[in-house]
Amino acid sequence: MDRQKQRMTLTAAAMLVPLMAACGSEKADSGSGSVGAEKPVTGVRWNVDSVTADGRTQKAPDGAHVTIDKGRAEGSLGCNNFSAEASVDGDRVRLGKTMATEMACENKPMAFEKTLARAFSDQELKTTVDDDRLTLTTGRGDTVHLTKAEDAPLAGTKWTVTTPRADGRAHLTFDEKKGTVSGSLGCNKVNAKATVRDGHITLGPPATTRMMCEDSLMDGEKTLLRLFDGKLKYGVDHQTLTLTSENGTSVRAVAER
Repeated sequence: MDRQKQRMTLTAAAMLVPLMAACGSEKADSGSGSVGAEKPVTGVRWNVDSVTADGRTQKAPDGAHVTIDKGRAEGSLGCNNFSAEASVDGDRVRLGKTMATEMACENKPMAFEKTLARAFSDQELKTTVDDDRLTLTTGRGDTVHLTKAEDAPLAGTKWTVTTPRADGRAHLTFDEKKGTVSGSLGCNKVNAKATVRDGHITLGPPATTRMMCEDSLMDGEKTLLRLFDGKLKYGVDHQTLTLTSENGTSVRAVAER
């Protein structure tokens, strides 16, 4: 574990050091991979596939990703989260003031994090977009290969509720063909009619079991029950589902992998 912590310290240090102005005099060109309306780089969640540095390619762990939007780059190195200031000019992305958390995760390739941190700490990256694939190239010639992340489908996905907290016991699954939603409220099972149309879900009255559980779970159930017998606004952002009722109740859930 001591060696692992030492590797994590090296990785974190590489990200916490302010970026030095090394490429400020370079001008952006308009190559074939230029950023434009037809090939957007911003506002997209990109999953990291691999990083190639010093002639060696390392496969990314699950969860490594980056999103560039509204002057920020944010994401995960696989274990630790990071953020940086970001500006886009033609086919160039400039990152600055990169910061990251400092966790040491077991069963995660920390050497990969160090390599990816070095790439994202580079002041300027050249972008090349090919359909749903993005390549970022540093001034040193290191490359980060990424793929556009698709949103999880509303229907057929098991959505585990994260807000309110239910220790992973509350979940919902929408069945488009049957026009229903079923699952667990944390303690009791539930099912109801569900009609999805134009960014909204209309839920019928809930049919539930009648068990009693600890107070924390029952409090969460009361919140979830407020979603039913009414119209909800919903949105899916990659693996996260947000449900908002007309009475102001808001619930978040994540797709189970």
